Amino acid sequence: MNTDARRPRGLGKRAWLTTQLVRRTLRALAWSRFVQVTVLNRDRVPSTGPVIIASNHISLLDAVFLWGALRRRAVAIAMAELWTWPVVGRLVRLLGHIPVVRRDPDSGRTAVSRAAQVLRYGGVLIIYPEGRLVPPGEREPYKPGVATLAMATGVPIIPVATTGTDGVLPMRRGGARRRFNRHHPVTIHFGTPIDPAEFDDPEKLLDVLRHEIEGMRG
Repeated sequence: MNTDARRPRGLGKRAWLTTQLVRRTLRALAWSRFVQVTVLNRDRVPSTGPVIIASNHISLLDAVFLWGALRRRAVAIAMAELWTWPVVGRLVRLLGHIPVVRRDPDSGRTAVSRAAQVLRYGGVLIIYPEGRLVPPGEREPYKPGVATLAMATGVPIIPVATTGTDGVLPMRRGGARRRFNRHHPVTIHFGTPIDPAEFDDPEKLLDVLRHEIEGMRG
């Protein structure tokens, strides 16, 4: 563990208390069947030590379901716009998540630096390699950041396939109103960890990561 630099906010006591409160609320909703959530192979996430969680991105609710499915504190890299939203902005600050401004190289470098610090402290990092919401039928190249970070730190990546969240809260397209459908089933499927030490090229690692995620999505 690195003791020379300041502990990331997302791994501090305030973030832990907020995590406990929010997760209890989410689990109560799941147990009451207010939302239909299935979590597969959650035990593939180690109980201790640094790990990167990489998932596809199809709805604004993805992070809520994935973060709620974990049993450890986790810090996510998320779009900076969330920090300006009422309630949500306050929550992401309390949880110590990492904002990134899309198409801003300086913001991206800062986010990667903060993410590496989370891993040095043995934390869980959530990242969406596509870098944006991807509508049904579209394909977005994976950004190299997740592979570069894993190879630089030696931290394994656990691929995650998230399905059904776009049925609960679809993306707004063409000005159409989004309708929340709590009855649509959601699945969070954790895959086999990928060891970055087995790769000498970030692109090869990204190819394997995409293959694993798409394979679990079916």
